[in-house]
Amino acid sequence: MFPKTKRHSSDKKRSFFEKLTGVVKEERDAEEEIPTRGDFTVSELTGENDGYGEENSEGQLSVDIYQTDTTIYIQALPAGVNAEDLNISITPETVTISGKREGPQVVTPENYFVQELYWGSFSRTITLPEEVNPDESDAVEKHGLLIIRLPKVDKEKKHKLKVKSL
Repeated sequence: MFPKTKRHSSDKKRSFFEKLTGVVKEERDAEEEIPTRGDFTVSELTGENDGYGEENSEGQLSVDIYQTDTTIYIQALPAGVNAEDLNISITPETVTISGKREGPQVVTPENYFVQELYWGSFSRTITLPEEVNPDESDAVEKHGLLIIRLPKVDKEKKHKLKVKSL
């Protein structure tokens, strides 16, 4: 598409790092080949996984986490995943959200111009800032927004034990 251009060391082009720090690298080779747009795939340019290939790789779900005095909330957008296909595991210290987003099977990788959506398994484990009560927690999904409600453990609450005689 675009021909490769050649840069000569006499061009005195400096990298962003060189401009920022004032440090100049030793002279580069007399000629460097600089790749042009047509020499890369989209995944190479963005540094992203194209969603195909690496079967064992998992995506990571983006989340918002906030709290009130009594509750921690986690919000996520697992778009394209049915609520029944989401797995949520809760301990007093962590929450793990996992699932799988099935991609379109009719499009082959070489037919994409741009592929930014993640298809496949994803997982996210969150360490909570405070202990929560897993038995009282719940999750709802509405229009693709997942909201997990995690009631905090009341550390001030006292339990009275009855002493039994044997």
